[in-house]
Amino acid sequence: MLTNTERQFTILFFIIVLIELLSGITESLQNVHCIAKPAIVISLMFLFIKTSGPLSKPMKNLTLLALIFSLLGDVLLMFVDKSEHFFTLGLVAFLMAHVMYVLLFLKHRNKSSFPYGFIILLLIFAASLFNFLKDGLGAMLIPVAIYMLVILTMATTAYLRKNSVNILSYGLVFLGALFFMISDSILAINKFHQPIPWSDISIMATYAIAQYLIVLGILKINVTNSKV
Repeated sequence: MLTNTERQFTILFFIIVLIELLSGITESLQNVHCIAKPAIVISLMFLFIKTSGPLSKPMKNLTLLALIFSLLGDVLLMFVDKSEHFFTLGLVAFLMAHVMYVLLFLKHRNKSSFPYGFIILLLIFAASLFNFLKDGLGAMLIPVAIYMLVILTMATTAYLRKNSVNILSYGLVFLGALFFMISDSILAINKFHQPIPWSDISIMATYAIAQYLIVLGILKINVTNSKV
C-alpha cells in the first residue's frame, strides 16, 4: 500500500503531529508549537512535490494551492488571541483551500452518479450543526454558513470520485474529507457554542489526519493511472 518513501514520511509526519499536540497544550513549549503547527502542512507539501511526478500539472497546482491556503490558515489562526480578525482571515484561507480541493476532486467526478442520499445526509448534519450554533454566531452567521456550504461541497465532490479512480485513492480522499468535516465541526462547537475539553488536541489530530489522507489519496492515483 505504501512505498518506502511514504512509510518513512508517515513516521516523520506523525512525530511532527505528536510534537504539535504536546506543545500546543504546554505553555512552556509555545515556541515549539509555532514551528510544529505549520510543519504539518509544510511536510505534506514536500512529500507531494517529491512524489507527484506522474500527475498532471493542473492536479499538482490545485493540490499545492490547497496546501498553501491551509498553511496560511494555520498561521493566521495562531494569532486569534491578538485579534478576532485573524480568525476571519483564517476562515477565508481555509475556505479557499476547500475550493481548491473541490476543483481538484471534480477532475475525477463520476458523471454517471449523483448521490442524493449522501447529500441529504450531509444537509441534515449541516442543518443540525448550524441550528446548534446559530445563537452564538453573531456577525459570523453568514460567513460560517458560506464556509459550511463549501466544505459540504468538498465532501460531496470527494464522494463523487467513486468508481472514477482506483478504490485506494477514492477511499483515502473520501475519508480525509470526512475527517476535515469532523475537525471543523469540533472547532465550530468549541468557538461558537461552548468549550470542549481537549479541543486543541481533537481539532488538530483530526485536521492532520484529514490532510494526510487527502494528499496520500491524490498520490495513490498513480497506482493505476499515471496519466491523470
